[in-house]
Amino acid sequence: MTSNESFTPKELNDSAALIVGGTAGIGAATATQLAAAGVPRIMIVGRNSERGEATRAAVASGNSCEVTFLAADATTVEGAARIAAEAEKQLGGVDILVCTTAADVQPELFASIPTDDISRTFTQLALPSMYMASEILPHMSRRKTGVIINVASDAGKTATPGETVIGAAKAAIVMFTRTLAIEAKRSGIRVNVLTPSLVNGTGSTERITSAGFSAKLFAKAATQAHLGVPESEDIAALAVFLASPAARRLTGQAISVNGGISAA
Repeated sequence: MTSNESFTPKELNDSAALIVGGTAGIGAATATQLAAAGVPRIMIVGRNSERGEATRAAVASGNSCEVTFLAADATTVEGAARIAAEAEKQLGGVDILVCTTAADVQPELFASIPTDDISRTFTQLALPSMYMASEILPHMSRRKTGVIINVASDAGKTATPGETVIGAAKAAIVMFTRTLAIEAKRSGIRVNVLTPSLVNGTGSTERITSAGFSAKLFAKAATQAHLGVPESEDIAALAVFLASPAARRLTGQAISVNGGISAA
């Protein structure tokens, strides 16, 4: 047996999961499906306490899973550090990190974006995944096991009008994930990123399809999803697979789930 074959991934029923951005949409669906798959301890993180408590109760309902909620903000260094410290303490160690934070941004042509909005947009979209990995990775490395799953967007793969800054931020997450996977594999840690496009029922999709330039853009995109515009549950199902030992050889991949909108 070579050193590359000496890492044994943990079974889901022996793992603890931290879902950052887990109070709605893809994050909530992932928490629900991880609980149903047998993960015994899950922490959900979000900024809205009322929504977080409601999601915590919903995930715990019908599952023999200990679910906790932490109100925190992963867009700051201090917030990410607090999340990691609380998760390590309450979960007894984080085996699965899922980062699927969202931001209140709307696709818009670059010429119409105020210069001082660029930094805010990039910070809210790109940095939480990096901050959380920075805080959790040392613990995973010490234990020689772990799974990190980021959620970005097809905007990071395909040039889309109105998504200059959004696409740049999502592309940053994709390349960060792929490179971290190469670095972390020696510690038995797998790192992958999911890159959906439209996802029915999420706040992000409702926001970008409600009105204005982006509504027209994405209405046209939806017509290309001949397999159907995905639901949060479709993305979550893939996240659960990636977190499981069934994906033990899979790392550094950026996987699109978009119903056929593109072959990004």
